[in-house]
Amino acid sequence: MTSSDAELRLLPEAREWAAQDPDPATEASLLELVRLVEDGDAAARQELEDSFRGTLQFGTAGLRAALGPGPNRMNRMVVRRAAAGLAAFLVDAVAKAASGTRPRAVVGYDARHNSDVFAAETAAVFTAAGIETFLLPAALPTPLLAYAVRALDCDGGVMVTASHNPPQDNGYKVYLGRHAVAADGDGAQIVAPYDAEIAARIGAVGPLESIVLAEGGWTVLDSSLAADYVRATAALAIPDLFPARDLRIVLTPLHGVGGGTALDVLKAAGFTDVTVVAEQAEPDPDFPTVSFPNPEEPGALDLALEAAAELDADLVIANDPDADRAAVAAKDPDTGAWRMLRGDEVGSLLGAHMVARLADGTPGAEAGGRGVFANSIVSSRLLARIAAAAGFAHEETLTGFKWISRVPGLVYGYEEALGYCVAPDLVKDKDGISAAVLIAELAAAAKAAGKTVFDTLDELYLQHGLHASDQLSIRVADLGLLDAMMNRLRVSPPESFGQSAVEVFTDLAGGSAQLPPTEGLLYITRNLTRVIIRPSGTEPKLKCYLEVIHQVGSAAELPAARQAARASLDEVLHDVSEALGL
Repeated sequence: MTSSDAELRLLPEAREWAAQDPDPATEASLLELVRLVEDGDAAARQELEDSFRGTLQFGTAGLRAALGPGPNRMNRMVVRRAAAGLAAFLVDAVAKAASGTRPRAVVGYDARHNSDVFAAETAAVFTAAGIETFLLPAALPTPLLAYAVRALDCDGGVMVTASHNPPQDNGYKVYLGRHAVAADGDGAQIVAPYDAEIAARIGAVGPLESIVLAEGGWTVLDSSLAADYVRATAALAIPDLFPARDLRIVLTPLHGVGGGTALDVLKAAGFTDVTVVAEQAEPDPDFPTVSFPNPEEPGALDLALEAAAELDADLVIANDPDADRAAVAAKDPDTGAWRMLRGDEVGSLLGAHMVARLADGTPGAEAGGRGVFANSIVSSRLLARIAAAAGFAHEETLTGFKWISRVPGLVYGYEEALGYCVAPDLVKDKDGISAAVLIAELAAAAKAAGKTVFDTLDELYLQHGLHASDQLSIRVADLGLLDAMMNRLRVSPPESFGQSAVEVFTDLAGGSAQLPPTEGLLYITRNLTRVIIRPSGTEPKLKCYLEVIHQVGSAAELPAARQAARASLDEVLHDVSEALGL
């Protein structure tokens, strides 16, 4: 279809969509857009064109987009088709794996706009397709849905959430269980080839009126499943090994759905001195106190840090809106100022703490060795050194917990974007609530020994080298610019970073024995500086991950080493920007 043909089809296609739309709100907004376009409104035309620019693609991240009418937005029509395609996949997969067995699925949702509606429609589609369907009773955290997939012995799970995306977005995250996926992925997010198989089923769904919705018949779960999750997660704490509980915590769910569950878990684990940031305690889909509901974003933790200073707290813990990630802040003893720890810093602290917890065995590890530690390829190399020193195996994976959670024998995994899996037998995904319990446990243990979490980090640096990391994210309006920047690097590869010659260059698109193919470039220089450049999988960004390593002989050398590492990172940042033509 030519651009002029598309122009001619735009308004009739929009009217046809509006005529089928089961949602009066999106129908009305679409007809208003059509009216504005007919009146010559250029902004309305751009919005309408984008809403009908192809069909929202289902991939390993499921679906995620802005709410609104049209096939390129999140709405009831798109969700019905996604649910119908996923239902067809589940029915066929279970029929092949366990003939005569009725498929089972569980559906959860957060507190974003329309999440409950999308979840109910999914339950209705699943039930009509013959799937035994469970619906979580309220807006609850993503880790609880992931827990439910395995606890209820389900073949599939859907979480309606856009995690930490802006308020106007929503999404559809898919998990597969028992009969629907290979054993290593039981209860994990989807990966290839399942994403393509589900996408093909969605593409094969007939007209909207052919999708049958049950009027009932699914089971709305009671509060017992959430209570089981709270008990199991609180029980991760080991008071016999780490008895200290003297810790003053400020907790914020950033207007998300994790506040109540996280508070219950922390208190059940013995951490009773917890103050929730009042202005951010209740779920609010508009996220009124933050410009962007992501704990990594500047300003997101301002209210929590203010509360911590007023209360003379020991620790700030923040969950993102669906509570699958955790951020940590503490008072830096060198500066006296509160600061948020980087994901790699928390990941390394938790790694060392897991070593201490598992010193006498590895409960939950698969047979063959003491268990495996894992992190994504863009995360710090410090975890590998911590694991090796303690006699644990270590693996690097592609970015995302859909890969980390599939590592055989996993006992601990993390990625630098504030995601931590500390109990893979409970939740085969990142879980910001179980991570919060172990973060509190290690911080309380440090305090009881007269130390801070920063002191614990310094001890790791003295043993394994000071690992310092940073990032450069370049947001683009045109996705074609991402390809152009990646091509520029392939055509004119950098020869050095930070005055250190590149000795290893790997185009990750080629894949390897350890890693499936992915779009990304990896550089390692003579002094072990590492640079990885890749497009984001969920946002229109090019992301650059930098890490330098400085050996430190004594505690007295740490301040100078930190300054040298920062100077090295700044130099590498400059070189990366120059290589990208910025």
